[in-house]
Amino acid sequence: MIRLVCASANPDKVAEIAAVLDGVVELLPRPPEVADVVEDADTLAGNARLKAVAICSATGLPAVADDTGLFVDALGGEPGVWSARYAGEDATYADNCNKLLGALGALGDGSDRSAEFRTVALVAWPDGRELAVEGVCIGRIATAVQPGGGFGYDSLFVPDDGDGRTFSQMSADEKHAISHRGRAFAALVSALRGPPS
Repeated sequence: MIRLVCASANPDKVAEIAAVLDGVVELLPRPPEVADVVEDADTLAGNARLKAVAICSATGLPAVADDTGLFVDALGGEPGVWSARYAGEDATYADNCNKLLGALGALGDGSDRSAEFRTVALVAWPDGRELAVEGVCIGRIATAVQPGGGFGYDSLFVPDDGDGRTFSQMSADEKHAISHRGRAFAALVSALRGPPS
């Protein structure tokens, strides 16, 4: 089994990654003594690379990182690469969702609510090799926060491949099957396994 150190310190994200990689990758926890990585790249791939390389360098082991953005068409692609910090550096999930609803609300009731989630997952090895894959989920933004589980913008995002529910209203397995992160890490698993012999 492949062993990778998980660069993320977000417990919600780590749980999703572990669920998708279960049985294929042994996911080692990020060492608590490693300082937070400043995510100042202007692309998802750039931020994923910063995190994976930093953890790989600190541990001497292959590391996996991801970065995710929500791109809303009517907002010119915002919040995009700044999704986690959309309402400020210390923003909560609720702060970010409320800012997004406010921005769309300011455009009027008939505004385009189409959006897509993108995740880039990247593995960095100590010898300098890298492997990057992307997962995309197209959908729309609900007009109000919906109850349920999940995190981030899950309470607002209605995937086109679903049945009209937001991610927050789905079970974890339902979400993983169609989500951006689920697709990215499924692609990563396929790439790590390599072509069938």
